[in-house]
Amino acid sequence: MRVAVFSAKPYDKVYLTQFNQDLDLDLQFFDNGLNNQTVVLAEGFNAVCVFVNDVLDDTVLTDLSKRGITHVALRCAGFNNVNLAKAKELNISVSRVPAYSPQAVAEHAVALILTLNRKLHKAYNRVRENNFSLHGLLGFNLYGKTVGVIGTGNIGEAFVNIMLGFGCQVKCYDPLPKQQLIERGAEYVSLDELFKQGQIISLHCPLNASSTHLINSQSIELMQDGVMLINTSRGGLIDSKAVIHALKKGKIGYLGLDVYEMESDLFFEDHSATIIQDDVFERLASFPNVLITGHQGFFTHEAMQQIAETTLGNLQAVQQNRQIEARFL
Repeated sequence: MRVAVFSAKPYDKVYLTQFNQDLDLDLQFFDNGLNNQTVVLAEGFNAVCVFVNDVLDDTVLTDLSKRGITHVALRCAGFNNVNLAKAKELNISVSRVPAYSPQAVAEHAVALILTLNRKLHKAYNRVRENNFSLHGLLGFNLYGKTVGVIGTGNIGEAFVNIMLGFGCQVKCYDPLPKQQLIERGAEYVSLDELFKQGQIISLHCPLNASSTHLINSQSIELMQDGVMLINTSRGGLIDSKAVIHALKKGKIGYLGLDVYEMESDLFFEDHSATIIQDDVFERLASFPNVLITGHQGFFTHEAMQQIAETTLGNLQAVQQNRQIEARFL
């Protein structure tokens, strides 16, 4: 099977090549993301392997089908960038990596919380300039704080366990409550109650039609003044303009983002020598109480191993004309 691997970074090549040693997949790596301009690169391949910001809409999928592509292998858990209905219509199967070290993303969410709270990024820069003043670095104890967790899938569950370990009061919202989390001390509440009670609110839910802009002016109004908001899930869960307004008013006291609604034009690339044209992103980044990382929550050695192994396993399953139910959409 010939596979065109799009949005391939050096680390993707290392891990995918390593785990392909015992397989007979023919991988060709492209730095380019997949979209309607680059789909021509898929000519002559049987499958494409893509990541979170690759575009697989009606146009791209139709073009892929005409070029003989029969499978799309996502090397990520989310699939909001793929029109699944169109893929099914075109007989293009789609696979993903439903779970890859959920602790990686959960721990990154905690890192954002701790850094924002204790202002570690600011303290680091101060000490490098021989400034040892503590003025402006005051934080708070996590112990006893109420943490709202939206979505308790694999990542959300891992995050809940960490927060319980800190001694936090954890309130969860998920259509499918987990009894094991209730037994450990978490409490499931309505979404409105979570917004009202959470001093820290962390998003761990998928992006779909019902969750798009889950964080908006109305939901923010329900939150406590000075709330800390963390998003390591999908950028589209947050209405960025509403959040900017809330930051300006002081309604949101801390904002930690590893994802951004329009990140496909920014993340995973070096733009240090260019002028960013996204005024919304630039405004978000200008706040002193905002911390943004470039979608690196997944980026651990263990997660990369799991992503490579599962993605290649999915492609091998397609080659052998079999499906792994939990991984195929």
